[in-house]
Amino acid sequence: MSTYVYGITAASHPSLPEGMGGVGDPPRPVRILKEGDLAAVVSDAPEGLRPKRRDLLAHQNVLSEAGVAGCVLPMRFGSVAPDDGAVTGVLAERAEHYQERLRTLDGKVEYNVKAVHNEEAVLHRVMSENPEIRALTEANRKAGGGSYEQRLQLGEMVVAAVKAREAEDATDVQHTLEPASEAVSVGPESTGWLANVSFLVDRDAAAAFLAAVEQVRKGHPHLELRVNGPLPPYSFVEPGPAEPAGTTVGTDRGEE
Repeated sequence: MSTYVYGITAASHPSLPEGMGGVGDPPRPVRILKEGDLAAVVSDAPEGLRPKRRDLLAHQNVLSEAGVAGCVLPMRFGSVAPDDGAVTGVLAERAEHYQERLRTLDGKVEYNVKAVHNEEAVLHRVMSENPEIRALTEANRKAGGGSYEQRLQLGEMVVAAVKAREAEDATDVQHTLEPASEAVSVGPESTGWLANVSFLVDRDAAAAFLAAVEQVRKGHPHLELRVNGPLPPYSFVEPGPAEPAGTTVGTDRGEE
């Protein structure tokens, strides 16, 4: 039977609560696989696993419970290995890397910050900052709306100005919050967000990070910020794919 992997921790990590259940219906019993100085938090993998809310919450709950007693490197939802031997094989093969990550991420959490423009507010800002756009808007108004070519020109100018503002604001968000964090991971581009950035934050410095977020909000009233955290540091387990050998059927940071 294939093995579902929740996370990786030290072999000395305290045991999990007895009878803890993980993904699946009924929930599969969670257990520990040890290999040298490392251990993996696993369960049997249910067939046909899909990112349903019940299983997403079960995955997060296991990581939360395991994280109470010490650092855990979280795997993405849907990390499945062919069997227990494949998991312990990866632990042995990548022992040095995982041990380094456990040391580095101990006491750290992740905050994901997404930013989007308030459409009305950003258009007002673009108009106020661009005399050319203001002049053409006024000329079109006096001309009863302007010709088709004039309206097209104005639309293209506004779109270009908004795009430029998006790039500038995305850079501002990251650069303003970066000093309040220990590492940054830029997420994949997605429609609807001009910035999607994860920050690694010392758990004891979370209040200072959130205060920095509020400063961004105050300084950029045309931006809407969505902050999700504290989360397990999914984005910082390693630069590339973090999962043991197997198949990932979905991903989750608790933020979607």
